[in-house]
Amino acid sequence: MPVSKDPSRRTFLGSTAVAALAVTGGAPLLGACSGSSGDDRAEGATTGRELRGILPAFVASDVVKPDLPSKNGSALGFTTAPPASRLAVSVPAKLGKGGTVTIMAPLWGTSPKAGNPYWTAMDEAIGVKVNWQNQDGNTYGQKLGAVLASSSLPDVVVIPAWELGGKIPSAISNKFADLGPYLSGDKVRQYPNLAAIPTGAWQRAVFGGKLRGLPMPAGDIPNIAPFYRSDLFKAKGYQPPTTAQEFFDLAKEITSARNRVWGCGDMTWAAYRIFGVLDEKPTCWRLVGDKLVHRVETDEYLEALEWSRSLYSAGLVHPDARAESGDIGNLFTAGRVWMYNADISDWYGKTVVQRGDTPGFSMAAMDYFHHDGGKPRLYAGSPSNIWAFVNKDAGEETVREILAIANFTAAPYGTKEQRLKAYGVEGIHHTVEDGAITKTETGNNEVFATYEYVAGPQQFFAYPNHPDVVEGMVRWQQRMGAFVTRPLFHGMQVQEPNRWAELSSQFEDLEKDVVRGRKKVGDVQQAVSDWRSRGGDRLRDWYRKLLDETGGQAS
Repeated sequence: MPVSKDPSRRTFLGSTAVAALAVTGGAPLLGACSGSSGDDRAEGATTGRELRGILPAFVASDVVKPDLPSKNGSALGFTTAPPASRLAVSVPAKLGKGGTVTIMAPLWGTSPKAGNPYWTAMDEAIGVKVNWQNQDGNTYGQKLGAVLASSSLPDVVVIPAWELGGKIPSAISNKFADLGPYLSGDKVRQYPNLAAIPTGAWQRAVFGGKLRGLPMPAGDIPNIAPFYRSDLFKAKGYQPPTTAQEFFDLAKEITSARNRVWGCGDMTWAAYRIFGVLDEKPTCWRLVGDKLVHRVETDEYLEALEWSRSLYSAGLVHPDARAESGDIGNLFTAGRVWMYNADISDWYGKTVVQRGDTPGFSMAAMDYFHHDGGKPRLYAGSPSNIWAFVNKDAGEETVREILAIANFTAAPYGTKEQRLKAYGVEGIHHTVEDGAITKTETGNNEVFATYEYVAGPQQFFAYPNHPDVVEGMVRWQQRMGAFVTRPLFHGMQVQEPNRWAELSSQFEDLEKDVVRGRKKVGDVQQAVSDWRSRGGDRLRDWYRKLLDETGGQAS
């Protein structure tokens, strides 16, 4: 896995989120940037009656009952690992017909050798042999561009949302199959686990007016959580802050450079939520009166940057964050940093490692607050951010084999199918005892997140060895979900015109420079002015037309 440095959308999956994929049913990913299209006919979004004719019917699964039901859009929670004899069955008969398909997907880690027991067991259970073409997740975008530009594609290509730049969206429309004839409406009932995927996840899988992607669902709740060392807080009698000023004051009290302890890491991700800033494309537009306003034009955006900057200026942020080096998460577990923000999956990733060496270790996510106190203003994330696409040249037989794989991988937690996918073969890759499940050394070396990318079930958390972590994560999502609203264009797969594809690309690096003191907030204001003149105002008009046509929602 890559080193986890300062927050970056494109290095995100190098975090513990990847390690946790096998037991969470899909990582709750960052709000994705919408892509662009070199073909004007593919611009815009598919909505309304046309969309309803494309989407699969939703048929909820009742195969397994969660220990913690979903509330306010939270994930499902599971706190135990049933023995194999009590696992449910969601695929009673093999749907695969013995064919072979090739799948290209990202991988963070060392790919197991072909013919390993895990892949062999999956092939046999599904009835389809998969030849994996795993690519380094850190450089996946480079490989993806080359493959899509070639005349020869694998049967399946996995594409994450953060790679939807340049000509990739138009390549999706031109090179991948329409799955509507197999899945739209009641046709999906042939694949019950796919039918149980939330409709919003399918909605984001519509490209160029066709259902082209098999989705990996994500949740509405912001995936970035502000973590704190609850064990250290308890020892000092500290309480989680409830305002931006309280956070600053607490970080100041914690910080002791002489003792090599700092209050926090870079908090920009959390700051956006504390100050109520909209997320990335296409949900980055707010209607103020009758005018669309972009996130970078708002006072909240500048205030969030200024607050993050103040933490650095006061010396409350660990020096490695300023230098964009090292791993803040590791400094957090070492007690050198007491607060940091990361994907919610870090809660499990850090806890499971630390409890083996530090039994008293505990961490938690503090509830979001509005910067001056009171209820936070949070915005729903994208309902899916990773999709598997089928080569348009694949015949029906091959497409059916791929759908057989997807139906198997979308099985919910507590089923034989999900157990095999996530943990491999019992006795070889894992053991189950007293409601706890443990991977063997062979399991750690062979059972990587590969099949997860083909399709997934509704988001869930399942850490039977650490039920308190499951409880904490789900309850936090339930509390935060009460403050989540859906912004304009939520869940819509919007293809912006290619001419404005890189218009906002400057802001991510600029934000880093501003909070670290390398540039001034005034530089952001100048960049916003430049953004408007270079096409931002015209892009605003384009979105205004889209808003008038769709009402801002794809329902």
